[in-house]
Amino acid sequence: MKKVIISGGGTGGHIFPALSIANALKRLDKDIEILFVGAEGKMEMEKVPEAGYKIVGLPVRGLQRKLTLSNLKVLWNLWRSLKKAKRVVQEFKPDVVVGVGGYASGPIGKVAANAGIPLVLQEQNSYAGVTNKLLAKKAAKICVAYEGMERFFPKEKIIFTGNPVRKDLLNAANERAEGIAFYGLDANKKTVLITGGSLGAGSINKAMVRWLEKIAGWKNVQVIWQCGSYYHKELEEQLKGRMPENVKFMPFLKRMDLAYACADLVVARAGAGTISELCLLGKAAVLVPSPNVAEDHQTKNAMALVNKQAAVMVKDAEVVERLGEVMERLLQDDGERKSLSDHILTLAMKNSDEVIAREILKIM
Repeated sequence: MKKVIISGGGTGGHIFPALSIANALKRLDKDIEILFVGAEGKMEMEKVPEAGYKIVGLPVRGLQRKLTLSNLKVLWNLWRSLKKAKRVVQEFKPDVVVGVGGYASGPIGKVAANAGIPLVLQEQNSYAGVTNKLLAKKAAKICVAYEGMERFFPKEKIIFTGNPVRKDLLNAANERAEGIAFYGLDANKKTVLITGGSLGAGSINKAMVRWLEKIAGWKNVQVIWQCGSYYHKELEEQLKGRMPENVKFMPFLKRMDLAYACADLVVARAGAGTISELCLLGKAAVLVPSPNVAEDHQTKNAMALVNKQAAVMVKDAEVVERLGEVMERLLQDDGERKSLSDHILTLAMKNSDEVIAREILKIM
C-alpha cells in the first residue's frame, strides 16, 4: 500500500489546501494511506479528524520576531519535534512527504529529506514562507500558485499548479437563489460580503462600525458582515439597536459557498486561499491585506492581482477611513465591477488539487 504524510498547518490557509490534496489523492487512488502531521493545540488537530484522517501533533511553535526568552522554549520544542518526527517517519514509512507550509511542516520535511524520502512542497503565497524556503533545496518538486517564484526556489523544481480550494465552492456560481434564501436576502438588491476570516479582522470591523450609518441609507444594497467569533460579543453590545435592516451581522458563515454565491462585491483579507477562491468564482473584490503576517506576504498577494486590474486594494491602516467610499464607488459602477470580475477570472486555476495529487503519485 502506498503511504503519504501531509504536514503543515497552524491556520485555515494551510489546512484547507492540505485536506483538498488528501481528498484528491484518495479519489485518484483508493488504496493510499494518508497520515497528517500538525502542530499540537492548533486548528488542524480538530479539522483533520473531522475530515476523516489521522493526525499526529508535534510540540513545534513559531519563532517570535524579536529576541525573547520564549524563543529558547521554541528551540527546545523544535528539538523535541524533530525527535518525534523521526519516530513518526520510521514507524509510518511514507513513500513521499508533502509539506504545505507553516512551521508544523519543518521537522517532518527535514527528517524525510535526510532519510532520502521524496519531499513535495506546496507554496500558497506569492512570497514564499520561511519553512518552504529552508526545505526547498531538499525538495523533489515545489508546487506554486504565482508567477516569478524562481526568486525563492530552484527553477527546475517548480510546477505551476495554483492553490487547491474547498470543493463545495465550485458550485457557488449556480447557487445564488439558494444563497439568497439561506441568508434571508432580497434577490433584487446588490449584495456585499464582508469577511475577515473565521476569527475576524479588527480593522475591517472598525471600518464597518464607522460606515454603518451611511450603509443604512444605501437603498438597493444589502450586506453580509462576518465579524468573526473573536469580535462578535463586543460588537453586538456596542451596536445594540443600531444595526441597519440591510446588514446581516454574524460571527461566522456556516455556508461560505452560499455567501459567495450571493455576492456582487467581496471585501476580504488577502490570504492565498481567499484569493484562489475569488479567482475561481470571478468575484469583484476589495482586498485589505493583514499587516500581522510574515514578510507582509498578503500585500504581495494582493498586488499580484492589482497589477493585473483584477482587484482593488485598501491598506489596513487606511481601511477605517476609506472602505465606505471604495465600496460605494464599486457598487455604483457596474462597469468597473464587471471588469474586475472578468480579469480575476482569467487568473483562476481549476483542479489544482488533482494536478498536485498527480505529481505526488508520479514521484511515488
